[in-house]
Amino acid sequence: MDLRQTSAAMGSMVASIERVITGKREAVELATCALFGGVHLLIEDVPGVGKTMLARTIARSIDGTFKRIQGTSDLLPSDITGATIYDQKSMTFHFSPGPVFANVLLFDEINRTGPKTQSALLEVMDEGSVSVDGNVYELPRPFFVAATRNPIEHHGTFPLPEGELDRFGISIAIGYPDAAAESDVVAQQLVTHPLEELEPVLSPDDVVSHQNAVRTVHVEQSVLDYVIAISRATRERPEVALGASPRGSVALTRASQAHAALEGRDFISPDDVKYVAPSVLAHRVLVAGEVGGTSDAAREIVMRVLESVEAPVVKRG
Repeated sequence: MDLRQTSAAMGSMVASIERVITGKREAVELATCALFGGVHLLIEDVPGVGKTMLARTIARSIDGTFKRIQGTSDLLPSDITGATIYDQKSMTFHFSPGPVFANVLLFDEINRTGPKTQSALLEVMDEGSVSVDGNVYELPRPFFVAATRNPIEHHGTFPLPEGELDRFGISIAIGYPDAAAESDVVAQQLVTHPLEELEPVLSPDDVVSHQNAVRTVHVEQSVLDYVIAISRATRERPEVALGASPRGSVALTRASQAHAALEGRDFISPDDVKYVAPSVLAHRVLVAGEVGGTSDAAREIVMRVLESVEAPVVKRG
């Protein structure tokens, strides 16, 4: 797959999403980078700003299978992954797949689910497979998790374990639209919802091909060293209890590759790293005295790190 085709496909994806999610270009671009970079997306924001709609729009745009899990305290691991069921007629056991067997999985209000059930996602998100009763079942490709979380409401919620947060490649907040964009949102939904008229711009197979192409975006050693220096710097600040992991460095590289492809380049620049770094690293940074989650303090720490780590000079024709 030619990277020019991938860049065009990513542009088409951004345009498709913006037909539904208006006035939020940065959030849309980062969500697109998550999909094409092959990493999962955490959407942390207040109710009603389009978190669920973003995931549904991505699924519609790639003509992929879409499943939704509503986070509740009584949700069981088997409700997510599936279970082995005994068929009385045939007197045999067979596996009944859970909602994770989809191209796009929306886990709505993931923090309303208990830690035991949340842990069922660890293998799913990291390895793209499900292990049940000694058997391993591969998930369809692409497999993209978009989870939502309301950072304001805490009653009846559970903090996300650091191991689970680390498996989300990018975390975004959509935020309230400005007055003009909000007016457009209301006007678009007076008769029908724009999602109902949205046509796919890609197929699931196309997405997999473009994900593979993104991995070919060149990473100079100096830029790779820059990525590592940024991740390591988050671990060395005195106000940080837990910094970015090596998995975070991998996610930062992949997201930077995806952003470079979106910009029509076949190599990563330091500006790509700077653009995606707050959304890739902030939810992995645990500030001393805080409970897991993306805080303003964590984002500020990442911004300070970006200011303190010297960026390399990359010249490429």
